[in-house]
Amino acid sequence: MKLNFKSIKTLAFLTILATLTLASCSNSESKHKATAETIKTPAKQAIVTQPIAQMHPEYELVVSGELEPAEQVSLYAKVNGFVKKLYVDIGSSVKKGQLLAVLEAPEMDQQLISDRSSEQKLHSDYLYAQQNLERLQEAAKTEGAVAAIELDRAKSAMNSAKSAYASSQAQTGHTAQMQKYLQVVAPFNGVITERNVSEGALVGPGSGQPVFRVADEQNLILKIALPEKHAGSVNDGMEVSFTVNSQPGKYFDANLSRSSKMINSQNRAITLEFDVKNEDQNLNGGEYAQVHLKLKRQNPTFWVSPKSILKTQSGLFVLTKNQDNIQRIPIKEGVRLDTVTEIFGKLKEGDSIVQRPTE
Repeated sequence: MKLNFKSIKTLAFLTILATLTLASCSNSESKHKATAETIKTPAKQAIVTQPIAQMHPEYELVVSGELEPAEQVSLYAKVNGFVKKLYVDIGSSVKKGQLLAVLEAPEMDQQLISDRSSEQKLHSDYLYAQQNLERLQEAAKTEGAVAAIELDRAKSAMNSAKSAYASSQAQTGHTAQMQKYLQVVAPFNGVITERNVSEGALVGPGSGQPVFRVADEQNLILKIALPEKHAGSVNDGMEVSFTVNSQPGKYFDANLSRSSKMINSQNRAITLEFDVKNEDQNLNGGEYAQVHLKLKRQNPTFWVSPKSILKTQSGLFVLTKNQDNIQRIPIKEGVRLDTVTEIFGKLKEGDSIVQRPTE
């Protein structure tokens, strides 16, 4: 049989097409085979653990505080009167017992004069009654000269005069003491921070406005509210350093003086007070401070890597692996340092903590 050129060309095309089809099928089977070989069940990962660490480090905490005068008081007029003279003003330094202002109350002066006059009269009455009794007692030495009832009557009169005189003395003392209240004096060394009246103003217990306000500028108290989680790290005699905005970069030192010992239910913090000497008056009462504390727990606690803590919607946990037993232990975080975190929970020394746990 003879084949023309066109038939030969067609046969050659079909042969090439069949060859390409077989090659394509071969490649597809190879890919499927390779894929089947690469998809394998992942091998079971080894659980990495680390023994829990028990440490007792000192750590630093920065909290806000406030400087307050050790003593500050508002001075009110104890009696009604007019301001006669003011001797100090805002910013004046005063000493204990120094006269700050004088009030005047003419009616009080008249009352004192009246009370002293009454006292003198009653004193004279008492002396007369006493002398009368003494004369009768002398006469009574002669039998039948003085009746017994006369002696009793004279003794009673003398006792009444004595009581009246004592009462008059008390009244005069009361009026004299009230008159002393016309002078306003400083209760301690300090500085005048407020002056609320001028000369001629009417002041008294019913005014409700203090004449002056005095504060101690040489002795200050640094108060801080330490969060509840750090309350167990407070130690007697604890030292702190602090800075104030008015003198940036300058540090001041203080020692713990008092602690409230109780957690405040409002801010869940314990109040600490530090006495600060301010004899050079570099600090101002009332300003805020940034306080640097060095704290240390009373006893060692457990510490783990932050990556060992499992955080879930239901809380914080760590996984312990003791032999082949794995447990999930609920915890609470404490203090965080650079590479470790303090934790609290039902843990014991020697527990192995799973590193990088997952749910």
